[in-house]
Amino acid sequence: RYYEYMFGQSRRRRGRRPLGARADPELSQLQVVIESPDPGCHSYPHLASNEAYHLTVTEPVAVLKANEVWGALRGLETFSQLVHEDDYGSFLVNESEIDDFPRFAHRGILLDTSRHYLPLKSILTNLDAMAFNKFNVLHWHIVDDQSFPYQSIYFPELSDKGAYSYNHIYTPTDVRLVIEYARLRGIRVIPEFDTPGHTQSWGKGQKGLLTPCYSGEQPTGSFGPVNPILNTTYNFMTKFFKEISSVFPDAYIHLGGDEVNFDCWKSNPEVKEFMKKQGFGIDYAKLESYYIQKILNIVSSYDKGYMVWQEVFDNKAQLKPETVVQVWMENNYAHELSSVTGAGFTAILAAPWYLDYISYGQDWKKYYSVEPLNFPGSEKQKKLLIGGEACLWGEFVDATNLTPRLWPRASAVGERLWSSWNVTNLQDAYKRLTNHRCRML
Repeated sequence: RYYEYMFGQSRRRRGRRPLGARADPELSQLQVVIESPDPGCHSYPHLASNEAYHLTVTEPVAVLKANEVWGALRGLETFSQLVHEDDYGSFLVNESEIDDFPRFAHRGILLDTSRHYLPLKSILTNLDAMAFNKFNVLHWHIVDDQSFPYQSIYFPELSDKGAYSYNHIYTPTDVRLVIEYARLRGIRVIPEFDTPGHTQSWGKGQKGLLTPCYSGEQPTGSFGPVNPILNTTYNFMTKFFKEISSVFPDAYIHLGGDEVNFDCWKSNPEVKEFMKKQGFGIDYAKLESYYIQKILNIVSSYDKGYMVWQEVFDNKAQLKPETVVQVWMENNYAHELSSVTGAGFTAILAAPWYLDYISYGQDWKKYYSVEPLNFPGSEKQKKLLIGGEACLWGEFVDATNLTPRLWPRASAVGERLWSSWNVTNLQDAYKRLTNHRCRML
């Protein structure tokens, strides 16, 4: 793959080298040495994967050393960025010595395939771009209110009725392909199945799952979030998440939990009765926490860790200590990071990197200038922030504009999450990012 990136793309006509030009020393090969007895070649990348590498470029043989295969992949990417072509079609590389490792272990891109379906090809193209930028997590926001493209093995009617059409689905084979394509690039795939809100498309293929909304005594015919008071809900979720746990090999599943609208629950007489029985009064955040709690227990029983959006923490659901909380609300996110880590939870930052918000001009600068650890807290708290994600929500994004909207803007986020805290010079970054954009084309 990297040979092709470096030498296969040569489109320039080779000119004739001027007479008398001196012959430079030649680099004849790059040796890749993976030192660990268990290099990880046949396993999946995970949060604790070692991505460090050491690259020495001197003639005649350059050496790339890494402890695990994941470090070797990052080093190959760096080496490919050092190679450039001159006007005469020769390939050149500067003598270099590089000792490199990521600052944060979780460096993610969120793609949303529900608001608009993304064909397999555009997901794979973006996995390539992620590898070019040393991202290592695809947060796959696969379903939402608008459509349910994931073809379930246990519950095929979810996509039969909930997808935009029969063509707009991801079959089990598609999902396996994405996971393997990502693995070969050192990228984890973390699926998100967001409940109890954001679930309108689930209701089409799963009757009785959503809460019927009422106007006075009468059902209105519309539906709200998942119905948290029925045993059938939890029976369904138990089977469904059992499947998800076996289909997706990563140690984590994202369970969502954001933006739950309580109006429909408040209108439903059975829900109100249940609230009274449970002693929740009129605090619907307690009902949400009751539901989330049950889902968390189901997922834990399959030996999976889980990630949630910040509302789950804000609404005081009982969380297991190893829960990962994703902070997305832009207003005062430093304070939220402080609260989440202060409570002992691991955090991921997405708030300043919502790339679906676009503006005229060079908005990459504001993404680049974020300092993730710039929040009040002890050293111990700072260690609990394991990284961040650039999110591209799909309301106005499909295959036609996905790549140019995401790249190279996300490259600025990639560098912020990989490089040392003191690499902050905007002019310097501008030069590198403009070159990198051409390289990615």
